[in-house]
Amino acid sequence: MISARLRLPRRDFTLDVDLQLPERGITALFGVSGCGKTTVLRALAGLERARGRVAVGEAVWQDDAQALFLPTHSRPIGYVIQEAALFPHLNVQRNLNYGLQRIASGERHIPFDKVMALLGIGHLLERAPATLSGGERQRVAIARALLTSPRLLLMDEPLAALDAARKAEILPYLERLHGELAMPIVYVTHAMDEVARLADHLVLMEAGRVRAAGPLAELLVRTDLPLAGADEAGVVLQARVLEHDQPYGLTRLAFDDAALWVGAVAQPVGTPVRARVLARDVSVVRSAPSDSSILNVLPVTLLGLNTDPATALLGLGLGHPAANGALPQVPRLLARITRRSLEALQLRPGDALYAQIKGVSLMR
Repeated sequence: MISARLRLPRRDFTLDVDLQLPERGITALFGVSGCGKTTVLRALAGLERARGRVAVGEAVWQDDAQALFLPTHSRPIGYVIQEAALFPHLNVQRNLNYGLQRIASGERHIPFDKVMALLGIGHLLERAPATLSGGERQRVAIARALLTSPRLLLMDEPLAALDAARKAEILPYLERLHGELAMPIVYVTHAMDEVARLADHLVLMEAGRVRAAGPLAELLVRTDLPLAGADEAGVVLQARVLEHDQPYGLTRLAFDDAALWVGAVAQPVGTPVRARVLARDVSVVRSAPSDSSILNVLPVTLLGLNTDPATALLGLGLGHPAANGALPQVPRLLARITRRSLEALQLRPGDALYAQIKGVSLMR
């Protein structure tokens, strides 16, 4: 477990957080600009002198009660920022060596060749930074951080300076890091598409404090959080490839006790995948449609709802109530409908409905 209890007065807010983060996977610190995300990251790195305690597993990096504070250079971290910050007078190989040489040979746990393969930069070693694309430069910067064999990788909006094409280029490499490296990553962003694609754990921040924290799938379905009011509100589903329908160019994904059709994917049957369903792509009906072009229709139960003057956000559990009246335990889908539709259908929590899902995005 990564634990961080931090307090630091700033001009616009006071950072006051108590975090318990998993030691594996990607934790996203999410929130609007200026809410304290980067301050948390810098305090974990020792670049900001917050008051409190920081521990990664059994290793304590800061404990003010014991007058203990490890400076940044003594913390086994990798740190990646928006700009690649490569040395312009050194080629890629020598930029990488700069990070590698910081670590004694006996402490190098991530092989050079593995990092080259993970980030696809082996062919760039003789190139100068000025000749690289933005995405290539950022991949080199990530490689340089990894070659220090860090205990914790900190990433501060690493895609924010890239255009959409370069961002799309680098995301698959970040997914590889997630899948093949055991080290924890704390990832700062205010882009929900990055959170949905990469994160396992989510910390939602507001004005220097933690509004909510927990597994990504659990927080995304909470209709009481600001995430639910965003245009990109939706859910992330951990699924697996169930079957392929090659004649029609479709693949069926299984999750929980349900399944969804998506456009054909190349992964073999049984492969774990991540899918995203936006609330605006889900509608509800009281009776199962008999003639519809929508392939994905699931029985659901309305578990809760939030309304604003124009719309309603529905939290939907999979399946209908059991014969004994028991309801599904947790929402697994969100649907955004108009308040007029809500009142026309006279929807109430506990209602048995059918969700019509117009779009499913395969994240990875």
